[in-house]
Amino acid sequence: MKTFFLLIFISLSLVSFENKAQVVSTKKHKIVLQLVSGDTAIYRMLIRQVGNLKKAAPNAKIEVVCHSAGIYLLVGERTAYQKEVEEYAKNGVIWAACENTMNERKISKDKLIPICTTVPSGVFEVVQKQEAGWSYLKIGY
Repeated sequence: MKTFFLLIFISLSLVSFENKAQVVSTKKHKIVLQLVSGDTAIYRMLIRQVGNLKKAAPNAKIEVVCHSAGIYLLVGERTAYQKEVEEYAKNGVIWAACENTMNERKISKDKLIPICTTVPSGVFEVVQKQEAGWSYLKIGY
């Protein structure tokens, strides 16, 4: 009987603590995220983190810079996250593909999800954002 009540208590606790994201800041933060991994589990984590950032800081400017194997998040025929990328883009998130990586991997701009922008160098884009006062998050490994 104690076990039954314990399970009920734990279940109710989990329901009350489910992910209820709340606004933490209304400040206009500027956040650049760098993705270099081709791991789809990392893609899923990035999508979740972008969503959490938008909920916690709805006025934040967010740019996701994809280069190296991370570029495949933005390649329409290779990604499972096109819908999420497009949805966040509608809410102001910038998705930037590195032209150096695109050239190296022979990815033409028409292969990218249409809402994507490109930057000449993903690494340098991150450097410029940091120099301009943007907060930096590296996603994955």
